[in-house]
Amino acid sequence: MFSDEHPWVLGVSASHNGAACLLKGDEIVVAIQEERLCRFKRRRIYGAGPSLAPAYCLDYAGIEPNELDMVVVCVQGRSKDPRHDIRRDPFLNILSHQVPTTTIPHHYGHALSAFATSGFAEAAILVVDGAGSPVEDFTAEEYGLLKRSVDDGWETISLYFGVDTTLIPLEKHVVECGEWLAMRESGMASFGSLGGLYSAVAQQIFGDPMEAGKVMGLAPYGEPQIPVTSFIEVCADVFHYKDLVPSQFRHDQRWPALRSEYENLASSVQAALEHALMYLVGRLRDQCDSENLCYAGGVALNSVANERIIRESGFQSVYIMPAAEDSGTALGAAYYGLWQLTHHNSQRRLVHDACGRKYSSSVVASSIDEAADIRVTQSTSVISDTIDLLCDGRIVGWFDGGSELGPRALGQRSILCDPRRSDAKEILNRRVKMREAFRPFAPAILLEEADNWFDFDNTRPDSPFMLRVCKVKADRRNEVPAIVHVDGTGRLQTVTREANGRFYELLRRFYEKTGVPILLNTSFNIMGQPIVETPTDAIACLLSSGLDCCVFEDRIVFKQ
Repeated sequence: MFSDEHPWVLGVSASHNGAACLLKGDEIVVAIQEERLCRFKRRRIYGAGPSLAPAYCLDYAGIEPNELDMVVVCVQGRSKDPRHDIRRDPFLNILSHQVPTTTIPHHYGHALSAFATSGFAEAAILVVDGAGSPVEDFTAEEYGLLKRSVDDGWETISLYFGVDTTLIPLEKHVVECGEWLAMRESGMASFGSLGGLYSAVAQQIFGDPMEAGKVMGLAPYGEPQIPVTSFIEVCADVFHYKDLVPSQFRHDQRWPALRSEYENLASSVQAALEHALMYLVGRLRDQCDSENLCYAGGVALNSVANERIIRESGFQSVYIMPAAEDSGTALGAAYYGLWQLTHHNSQRRLVHDACGRKYSSSVVASSIDEAADIRVTQSTSVISDTIDLLCDGRIVGWFDGGSELGPRALGQRSILCDPRRSDAKEILNRRVKMREAFRPFAPAILLEEADNWFDFDNTRPDSPFMLRVCKVKADRRNEVPAIVHVDGTGRLQTVTREANGRFYELLRRFYEKTGVPILLNTSFNIMGQPIVETPTDAIACLLSSGLDCCVFEDRIVFKQ
């Protein structure tokens, strides 16, 4: 029987981007995406297992499954699917250990993940993605909001109001028969959600519906020549998705074919998405007497649209969950369990996305000892030595602390480069990341210097999770060409001493030496692979790419 005010709660995201999160009271002890462990991108977790993430979490905490006070699963899909029955998981062995379990629907988990980690006592909450749970899995309150009966409806947009430990659903949008994305034998897919809209364009241009980030990066190269109304219209507060644009693309030619046409298609779908999102935050503003907005769901990774929400929504404070995609619902599931047990929201804000386990010096040393074709330099001043390498034009892997749960590298699993190099973007895309030349790289900047380099237009100059896109000041762009996108913007991360530790110190010392408080920061991986998790992963990435070296604690590893 539960009696501790700091219970152990395991949350599992059973989705196409599976993850697990372990809480001890309101403290996130550890959280991890399944893909980081199995090394296959977007690896799905089923509640019935087996999966690697739950064991990783319990192992790091040093506890056994029978010590858990509750397990909560957030399901993307049908919760009645026997593959999601957590009681069948062979590792957790729920029935033998008599651990209480429950399941929550997908958008509810997204909403909880954002609200529980926002630090707000109350907030309006927006969730937007491709598709979440079917109507049959809705809470009673959610079900009562359906404006019309649809055949096999699945949630695509949800509006909530959060207060204390309660979520009050305000509005639900669903797609009939779960057809958020309807693929064809040839040509562009039809779509039935905002996430589907963007995925259809990603599939048409790049051959993969999951490459939404590439579409966002390509959009500034084009013009929004296709009207918003060719994609979507809103009538009586219901979204109607059109087939006009898919009917124009009845072929399977992929990028870089049709370069100009695809640049304009990307720009047009970005404009349509922004239009829809601004409509939705306006709806929330009208329905919620709150100055706070929380936002999650896969669409919340669109940093360009996020910037418009921050500047134009009318909400005083906007919190966007760093693991906004499906891995973040593991946090929502865990907090749901915590609040069921304690009935208390401590309003503890997530200030740094570093939820993975920390690897000890002995583990790092063992990984280095086992690797072939490397040489190791022991450093007595590793930050100074790293800065010298960066200034010498080297491309550096930076491995420090616990890994990020979300998809953005924030200084724990990062590839770093001197932003003053005019050729850095081309070299990184071609030699290291092995990806398309148009894709931009992000600036990490000291928070106290951000106003001197970016235009924030009277909004607060903070972006701790790299989920904003701001204009680089015109008179500064020539100083940092490697991080300036074609439209003069950068998707920035602001760095503080309190949240970012050694990464802040590295940036500060680089600023002292160069007069530039910015480093180019991209994720520690190559295209098609998950971000590295372990020291062994990092060394493998070093050896298989154009990276020059990798920094671990006080050791710098080079190729032989």
